[in-house]
Amino acid sequence: MDLTLKIWRQKGPEDKGGMVTYPISNISGHMSFLEMIDVLNEELINKGDEPVAFDHDCREGICGMCSMYINGEAHGPDRGVTTCQLHMRMFKDGDTIHIEPFRSDSFPVIKDLVVDRSSFERIQQAGGFISVNTSGNTQDANSIPIGKEDADNAMDAATCIGCGACVATCKNSSAMLFVGAKVAQYSLLPQGQVEAKDRVLNMVKQMDLEGFGNCTNTGACEVECPKGISLKNIAIMNTEYLKASI
Repeated sequence: MDLTLKIWRQKGPEDKGGMVTYPISNISGHMSFLEMIDVLNEELINKGDEPVAFDHDCREGICGMCSMYINGEAHGPDRGVTTCQLHMRMFKDGDTIHIEPFRSDSFPVIKDLVVDRSSFERIQQAGGFISVNTSGNTQDANSIPIGKEDADNAMDAATCIGCGACVATCKNSSAMLFVGAKVAQYSLLPQGQVEAKDRVLNMVKQMDLEGFGNCTNTGACEVECPKGISLKNIAIMNTEYLKASI
């Protein structure tokens, strides 16, 4: 395929930035989106130009670092995949593809397509942990009976990889799907009950301090989430927050 790429270029956090157009040819439909960017960067390097900066690590849809806003959609036009799992067969010969970083004041741009998502880390640090008995008398987790429905729901919430697609997609830049998943993950399990009240209060407080918006039940976050995190986790978080506040 021959494609036209319009990519956001920004030298640093203080730079104004702007869209730059790059034609690219002979792209195979079997390539992943990141492999296509690799081809472009190799061409730019060979010309003596600066390559496009983008974040990535596992390239297996696990780490969530490859976040890009592609043609107006977080992680691109496919569903249930991260950018690194998006294949070029989702596009057609002659297409123009717009590539931007995730947009949110709480995700400041570091360079080009790389954003600072340390706000998510601070939210998790505010309460996303459980007490562990390290005295030598630790209890085997498999010996604690947990209902299958609770276990399944907790595991579904735990699949959140913290990529930030929910924030980038939400018109309010809300992080409530992310925080809801982290709260629900522990609130549904007996191991998470010790800090349950402090956890939800501290994590919601930190979310607000980071400047994320509130949920208005649009549902776009669930649609664009590469792991299909359900909106019901926001309801669980709201329930836990109400109980902890009382």
